[in-house]
Amino acid sequence: MWYFCFILSLLLAPLLPGIINKTKAFYAGRHGPRLMQLYHDIAKLLRKGTVRSTTSTWVLTVAPSLSLAATLTAALFMPFGVTPSPLAFEGDLVVFFYILAAGRMATVLGSLDTGSAFEGMGASREVQFSALCEAVSFAVIAFLAMLTGRLSLSSALNGFDSTAWSQTGTSMALAVAAFFVALLSENSRVPFGDPETHLELTMVHEAMVLDNSGPDFALIEYASAIKLWLMVSFIVLLILPFHPSSSIVPTLLYFAGVFIMTIVIGVVESVIARFRFLKVPQVFAGALALALVAIMIFSFFKI
Repeated sequence: MWYFCFILSLLLAPLLPGIINKTKAFYAGRHGPRLMQLYHDIAKLLRKGTVRSTTSTWVLTVAPSLSLAATLTAALFMPFGVTPSPLAFEGDLVVFFYILAAGRMATVLGSLDTGSAFEGMGASREVQFSALCEAVSFAVIAFLAMLTGRLSLSSALNGFDSTAWSQTGTSMALAVAAFFVALLSENSRVPFGDPETHLELTMVHEAMVLDNSGPDFALIEYASAIKLWLMVSFIVLLILPFHPSSSIVPTLLYFAGVFIMTIVIGVVESVIARFRFLKVPQVFAGALALALVAIMIFSFFKI
């Protein structure tokens, strides 16, 4: 069952940006792009040639492939709500996030290799946001470790049942809220970034990949979609804990939860604007405070 969910997740990952864009278009009263737009974009990019800067080296050439490889490797640790992953081991919860960080660093190094000051600015913002977000992510990891007593991604996300919300609902809700902020930041979504922007003062992830074209850009787009799927899956499994089962019901609930959470992201992007860069550290400080309060509430009150 895990292999089926893994393959299906890889196939459906490019659908998530389309769902977000459709949700935003609905709130704006317009038709918006096609739901399958990213599939068409990737197919078109794969048929094109690649143009690289004359100032770049082999780093820019291998960066998109390394980014996708790191993201696919991280996906091998995700339990997908049904059974433990085949690579599960104690401590892989930490490895999962650092492999995703390795994929980000490949993209950052590729952008710096172009010699573009503009892409360097985007890389600087990406690294700054990820450094601030790291504390939030690991505070949530600490909460999960305290809640389940495990540091394995499969064991931690499948280590509690529905009664946990009735017993420790307050602390879990705070942890979910904190990780939702990390999800938006890690995927350069509003209010931290805007994937649809063309204004240089607001570009983060998009600024780093301006020199990528053709198949290279297709790999980057696909890797971003998979990363969004993995982060959404993490928060879905945190909200709807599953126990390993051969039944198809947990699988259906998992995929339904991913799509519903994606709609929630679209709604959030529709009702708020992108924050000023000077305000971003304050948002991360608030998210970290939520995670730390969740830890303290669980430690002292078990609620």
